[in-house]
Amino acid sequence: MGAGLGSRLVAAAPSAKSIRGVFPIMATPFTESKEVDFDDLVKEVDFLDRCGVHGMVWPQLASEYWLLKKEERLRGMELLARAAKGRRPALVLGVQGPNIDAMLEYARYAEKLEPDAMIAIPPTEAKTLDDFLNYYRALARITKRPIFVQTSGGAKGIDPKIEALVELAREFPNCAYVKEEYAPIIERMKELTQHRPPIRGIFSGAHGKGWTYELRLGCDGTCPGAPLSDVYVRIWDLYQAGKKAEALDVFSKLMLLVNLDSQIPGVFQYLMKRRGVFKTTVSRQRERMYTPEAAEEIEFNFAAVKPFLFRGQATKSPN
Repeated sequence: MGAGLGSRLVAAAPSAKSIRGVFPIMATPFTESKEVDFDDLVKEVDFLDRCGVHGMVWPQLASEYWLLKKEERLRGMELLARAAKGRRPALVLGVQGPNIDAMLEYARYAEKLEPDAMIAIPPTEAKTLDDFLNYYRALARITKRPIFVQTSGGAKGIDPKIEALVELAREFPNCAYVKEEYAPIIERMKELTQHRPPIRGIFSGAHGKGWTYELRLGCDGTCPGAPLSDVYVRIWDLYQAGKKAEALDVFSKLMLLVNLDSQIPGVFQYLMKRRGVFKTTVSRQRERMYTPEAAEEIEFNFAAVKPFLFRGQATKSPN
């Protein structure tokens, strides 16, 4: 457990799918009685595929993973692996746990399902940076699939230092994809870009609020929420085509809705139903109640991004 960095070298397995682009964190749908709606979870795979995403990730913080029972997480992973088979987007399964043993239980199950990659939020029971690193070492020892190291969501007070992430990537070349959410984010991303290789991928979270800046820095992708995935794909495609001004225009309209969630919590659940993906706006995290005024404001902002959707939207609002 206490092995020093650089003590073990493991070759990375080649990934059949590119780990680059728009990798939304899938939302978890719930019934009116707050049971996981596995039918809608599977339907979300089809929605994201039609949005043109490059990958899809479940379960993570935006999936309310900490409110899911172990059996729900395992069943969800199995169903998603089956639904994603043969589709274009890469499937990334979240295997985090509070400690190494809990994480490995999910990781071993995920490995049997043969996802394209895995991701793990840091351990909440870690006491030191070495605990943080040993957790990812343990994961990297049981799989050669690409591993995303998330820098947020774990135990407080542990600084995932850039030099430690770089050395971890040298030790385990598959453990070289960073979902960077630890402040100062932009400064850390700049530093990570100076370490290619061994760092292979730099992704953002936080709904991609700094994404146009991150793209100029040469970052590899973002992990936003699911309901506007096609709009993120449009921004990516425009930027890759050199149409940066157009990408910025779409991004500015997208941010109207992203920022609105801080005034009207539940915008993303509203949109998943609004677009016909989920049957409800139910969350286990908090009650979702939309006043007529709140729904009108969401609709007003949603209208700005309609030209960038892969298809139309649900014929009526969730209320």
